[in-house]
Amino acid sequence: MSLSIGIVGLPNVGKSTLFQALTKKQVSRENYPFCTIDPNIGVVAVPDERVDKLVKLTNSAKKIYTTIEFFDIAGLVAGAHKGEGLGNKFLAHIRETDAIIYVLRGFQNEKITNTQNTINIFRDKEILDTEMALKDLETMAKIITRLKKDAKSGNKKTMVELKILEKVQAFLEKGSASQEMQDFLSEQKEFAILEQYQFLTFKPRLYLLNCREKEINQKIIQTLKKNNWHFLCMNILEELEISNLSLQERKEFNLPDVSSLNHLIKKSYKLLDLITFFTTGEDETRAWTLKRGQTAPSAGRVIHSDFEKQFIRAEVINWQDLYMVGGYSKAREKGLVRTEGKEYIVQDGDVIEIKI
Repeated sequence: MSLSIGIVGLPNVGKSTLFQALTKKQVSRENYPFCTIDPNIGVVAVPDERVDKLVKLTNSAKKIYTTIEFFDIAGLVAGAHKGEGLGNKFLAHIRETDAIIYVLRGFQNEKITNTQNTINIFRDKEILDTEMALKDLETMAKIITRLKKDAKSGNKKTMVELKILEKVQAFLEKGSASQEMQDFLSEQKEFAILEQYQFLTFKPRLYLLNCREKEINQKIIQTLKKNNWHFLCMNILEELEISNLSLQERKEFNLPDVSSLNHLIKKSYKLLDLITFFTTGEDETRAWTLKRGQTAPSAGRVIHSDFEKQFIRAEVINWQDLYMVGGYSKAREKGLVRTEGKEYIVQDGDVIEIKI
């Protein structure tokens, strides 16, 4: 699975600095709005100590982590859905991603131009939410017009789709944060029909507050938690400056062993409700990405398209069990390697060998 996450926000909130810290890729981040015209794209490995341990266990010649593609997208302003700023171009790039990180300015720095008069995290969030909802409404209106014409033929599938879109249209007109809409979208059939259109407002999102946690009013943190919104506080410029430090250097400067960037990467991964399973051997140890709740044949498809069709069975063991006993030979002696069939639901941390 190729995963992509868009980094979005108002101009000059730290998006490109975050992208540079994540990818170590030099990008334009001058102090003026819209310095990023086309989305910068960088592939980032998802840190995973389980891969490192399995490499040592099986003496793998190569190790491969799962990855996330990050898109650094030009700053958004009010009126973007009508073409203000970079408008439609910006919103088209967002449509291509699986999830969104909202970078929200929480820091005070008069040297960094602020396109708003004050620092207000929820106001800035609302601007982003509103522009995406308005763009979706514009897109929906076109789709609904087409479906109404097609529905005249009496096609039941088209009529069901039309009814769902009209209902979602009404929710968005009331406000995209409507709990009623969230409950409606939780019904799998409805969501599957809507998924094909890649609506902006339905994408999972993580709120990244660009500041030190002590700079944030606790009422803001409480509101984020109360709404079960995924969020993280991070001083992005500081993270860029220390991103190349070794573990020993981090200890010398009394910094945490795990950087905030690594926490962000892992949170982004969990945002999409994904799990990781592994294959390991002398040639390579590799982490693979799979949607939670999927079966062993689906895991086979991730490895190779033919594996799902030709699937016979899977040999499965939890990575920690394999590591603790010292390898496959001892694991088999102890009966820890299980044979699973087509109905087996893959678990996070499974080491799998597909038999075809």
